Amino acid sequence: MTVYLDHNATAPIRPEALDAVMQALARTGNPSSVHGAGRAAKALVERAREIIARAVRARAEDIVFTSGGTEANNLALFSAKDAGVKRLIVSAIEHDAVMDAARATGLPVEILPVTADGVADLSWLENRLKDWNAADGVPFVSLMAANNETGVIQPVEAAGRLVAEAEGLFHVDAVQALGKIDYDVAGTLAHYTAFSAHKVGGPQGVGALALACDAPVSRLLHGGGQEKGRRCGTENVGGIAGFAAAVEAAYAAPQEAAHVRALRDRAEEIIKAAAADVKIWGERAERLPNTLCLSAPGWNSEIQVIAMDLAGFAVSAGAACSSGKVRKSRVLEAMGASPEEAASALRVSFGPGNTLEEAESFANAWLQARARARPKLAAAG
Repeated sequence: MTVYLDHNATAPIRPEALDAVMQALARTGNPSSVHGAGRAAKALVERAREIIARAVRARAEDIVFTSGGTEANNLALFSAKDAGVKRLIVSAIEHDAVMDAARATGLPVEILPVTADGVADLSWLENRLKDWNAADGVPFVSLMAANNETGVIQPVEAAGRLVAEAEGLFHVDAVQALGKIDYDVAGTLAHYTAFSAHKVGGPQGVGALALACDAPVSRLLHGGGQEKGRRCGTENVGGIAGFAAAVEAAYAAPQEAAHVRALRDRAEEIIKAAAADVKIWGERAERLPNTLCLSAPGWNSEIQVIAMDLAGFAVSAGAACSSGKVRKSRVLEAMGASPEEAASALRVSFGPGNTLEEAESFANAWLQARARARPKLAAAG
């Protein structure tokens, strides 16, 4: 049986979420209908909205359900464009759901650099906002809460204060943070905050955007007046119910963070003790407790993923595109990685269902696979 260590890609669905989905799907009713069945479906959606809002310290009425984190991020960026924003500042480590959407707006995109530890350079941001040209309209800044590859947690609250002082708009992709760390939407002063269900053990295909009360929003989809006219289309009642159940279960189990941190730290300890040339990305920064990102120079990421799959472990390259092909990590390049380091990145992301034995087994299997590969790499070099 394969040991699943790719929770940052998709977490296994939690039993509570699966049960909530099945119960919701067993019912009939459109949340927009006024009869009893419709009102019951509406009640499920509204209860879910309240649960998710409470978990992230937002107002229920400010939660807009979407098809996932990608749509939520797109809704934020295109709303900003329609609100008259003329230039975007996007951090160098953003997920493609943000970076590609920013470029798709057609607006000029400036890159907020990060340090060698993968933390956003707030000194750069502060100076840039001080020099902001009024002709460029309202400042707009995108900074993720935690990086999906390295796990490095970003200073979104401090960044939010800088953006607020500049009277700008602030967007946070909090997809990886939800359920893994305590998260306070209000504390970030963000106008837009994106979430996704399947990263926290909910179903795929559902997410949410939390809006500040003064956040301009213009819908991407046109049709009915669902979600107060902010996101048209019949709500995914089953997905939304599962989303809320997963969030509720995650925040009811604070011990999960300590558990996955122990697994991550143990795997990291074994690898570092036996392979001094391996680099652990973001190890000096605050990271998500479950995430380990490493580079083994000379050993291609794709080959590592295949080797680990054959050994019975599901892990991920530093960055993978939607086609499943592996490419060099631009996140690590932004942190100063050499081309060789960026091309040899591996991400391991643990979950609450993993065990210490599995973490140790992975580390030893990875070391063994690397030992077998090194003579071939040396010959090829």
